[in-house]
Amino acid sequence: MLYLYFVLLISGVFLLIAGIVEQRRHYAALHTIPTRVLVNGIRGKSSITRLCAGALRGGGLVTVAKTTGTAARFIHPDATEEPVYRKFGIANVVEQIGIVRRAATYRPHALVIECMAVMPALQEVNQSKLIRSTIGVLCNVREDHLAEMGPTLDDVARSLCRSMPEDGICVTAEKERFHILQEEADARNCRLVYADPETVSDAELRGFSWFTFKENVAIALAVAELLGIDREVALQGMYDAPPDPGVLSVERYVTPDNRRLAFANVFAANDPESTLMNVNQLLDLGAISRPLNVVINCRPDRVERNGQMGEIIPDLRPDNVFVIGHPAKSAIDAIPAAWRDRAVDLGGDRRPAEDFMPALLGRMPDGSSLVAIGNIHGQGEELLEYLAELPADDSAVDHHADGDWAQQAPAGPAQPPRLDPYASYPLAQEERYQASQTQEIPLVRIPLQPTDPRPGPVVLTAQRGPDDGWTVPVPAAPEESFGWFHQPAHEGDDRTHPQP
Repeated sequence: MLYLYFVLLISGVFLLIAGIVEQRRHYAALHTIPTRVLVNGIRGKSSITRLCAGALRGGGLVTVAKTTGTAARFIHPDATEEPVYRKFGIANVVEQIGIVRRAATYRPHALVIECMAVMPALQEVNQSKLIRSTIGVLCNVREDHLAEMGPTLDDVARSLCRSMPEDGICVTAEKERFHILQEEADARNCRLVYADPETVSDAELRGFSWFTFKENVAIALAVAELLGIDREVALQGMYDAPPDPGVLSVERYVTPDNRRLAFANVFAANDPESTLMNVNQLLDLGAISRPLNVVINCRPDRVERNGQMGEIIPDLRPDNVFVIGHPAKSAIDAIPAAWRDRAVDLGGDRRPAEDFMPALLGRMPDGSSLVAIGNIHGQGEELLEYLAELPADDSAVDHHADGDWAQQAPAGPAQPPRLDPYASYPLAQEERYQASQTQEIPLVRIPLQPTDPRPGPVVLTAQRGPDDGWTVPVPAAPEESFGWFHQPAHEGDDRTHPQP
C-alpha cells in the first residue's frame, strides 16, 4: 500500500513539474508577440477577427490570426489559411496554447485571435492564462447563450467583460450597455474605446465584395488606429482580406419550375436582433427584394430560439413562412396570430429535403427571395445541399434601382462558396471551400535578419499619467489622434479623456 502512495506522489510531482514547464514555455511564446488582440462578443467575432488581421496586414505588420467555430481557421501572415485540427472534432480552449506556439514561430508583430470560451470562468482563463491580450475587442451584447452567461442581457455583458485585459485597452461597438462595460473596464484599469459605426461611410462599405456591418468595420479601424495604421491603408487591407466562411451571402438559383430565386443564408445570425439586422441590410442594399419568404429551421434542443424566430415574423413581413425541422410547433405557436395564416408546416424529425423542398419552392412566384433563419443543423443543412444542386441564375440582375447593389457585391459566381463556421458540413463542401482559400505553405516564410525587423516598439499597455489621463504609445505615431472615437456619456461619468 505504501508503494502505491509513493507512486501516486511521484506521479503528482511529475505532473506539477510538467505543468510548470508547459506554462513557462507558453508565456515565453506569448512574449514574442508584442500585440495580442482577443476578439469576444456574441455576433460577428469571426468576421471582426479577419477584418482586424486584414487591417494590420495592410499596415505592414506581420499578423497571424485564428477564428473559431466548428470550421476554425488558422490564418498565416500571407492571408492563406487552413483548418484547425481538432481531435474527435471537439473544440477545447486548450487548443489556444498550440495556436500561440505556432503563431510565435513567425515572430509576428500581432496575433488576432477569436475567443472560443462561452462559460464566464473559461472566458477569464482564456484572457488571463492563455492569451493575455494587450487589446481586447468586445463587439456586442446580444440575446444568446443566456443559459451560460444570463439570464439577463446585463449579465451577459458582465460575463463578456471577463475577457477585458487588465491595464490594457478594450474596443467595443456596444452602445446600449456601454455603461456596464465602462464599470467593468474601470474595475480592471482598462481603457474602453467606443468605435462609432457612424464614422464608417456608405462609400467605404461599398469597397467590400462581401457583406459586412459598419460596426465590424469601425472596430477593425479602431484597432488599426491604436497601432498607428492609417485609415486608408487599413481599409485596403480589409478589402483584400478573405471573408469568413459564414459571411452573409446571397445566391441566385433557377428552380426546377424555371423560376428565379434569390436565397440569403442567415442561419449564422442565431439571435433575433442579429437576424433582423442581416435581413434589413440585404433589403436596403437591394440584394434581396419582395416578395419575401422566410424559412425557419427548428431544433429540439433550441426550442426557445425557435420561438424567438417566430416572434420576429411581423418585423420581416414575409409573404410565406415555411417551418422545417422539429418541433415545428415551437416556432409556429410563437408567430403572432395576425401572421400565423402565412405559416406552412413542412417540418418533421427526419424528413429529407426531397420531400419538403418541392412544396416550398412551388409556393413562391418567379423572382422571389427566400431567407433562411434559425438553426442550420438538421433539415437546414439538407435545404442548403438541395439548393446547391440547383443551377445558378446567371441572368440575375445584381443591382438596385439607385445602383448601390452593383457596387456592394459582385455577381454570385464571383464569390466563393459560403459555409457556416458554427456547423458541420459534408466533406465535399468543406473541401471545395478549402481549395479556394488554401495555398501551399512554404517551409520558411520570414528570412533570418541580423537585427530585429520590427518597425519600432509596439506597446499597448495603457497607463495613467500624473494628470489621470491616458497615454498609449504606438509605433511610428506616438501622438496619433483618437478623435474619430466617440465615447457615449453615461450617468455619473465625470471622467475626462484627452483630446488632440
